[in-house]
Amino acid sequence: MNVDYDIAQWIKLSDTELASAKHLFKTFKPMPCEIICNLSQQAAEKIIKGFLFSRNIEAPKIHDLRELCDMCLEIEPGFNTFDRETSVLSNYGVFPRYPNNLQLEEHDAEQAIKYAEKIVGFVRPFLIEASKREE
Repeated sequence: MNVDYDIAQWIKLSDTELASAKHLFKTFKPMPCEIICNLSQQAAEKIIKGFLFSRNIEAPKIHDLRELCDMCLEIEPGFNTFDRETSVLSNYGVFPRYPNNLQLEEHDAEQAIKYAEKIVGFVRPFLIEASKREE
């Protein structure tokens, strides 16, 4: 991971991936559920890793959102509220990118977007605050 990113870049990466997932959900038929779920996971992962970066902590090269949130708990206790979201989204970090037996449907894609929105919505204000201090 390149820790030279500034905080605004972490926000932009997360926002772009979440916006892409939403766009695919709304416009593509048949819906590419695997891609939407993976982009949702990546949006959450980027914002969480951005939070760690904003606190001068280098995030490990992992896709396990629960483990990443556990690292954040030492700084912000609110990260303990995402057990279900991180459990579900972490499954989409690697599996959908390769041929597998994971059968994802529209409701999975919709849920993945909602879970990513919840995590991004919680973490984003911390990064915005940190980026103001960075200026």
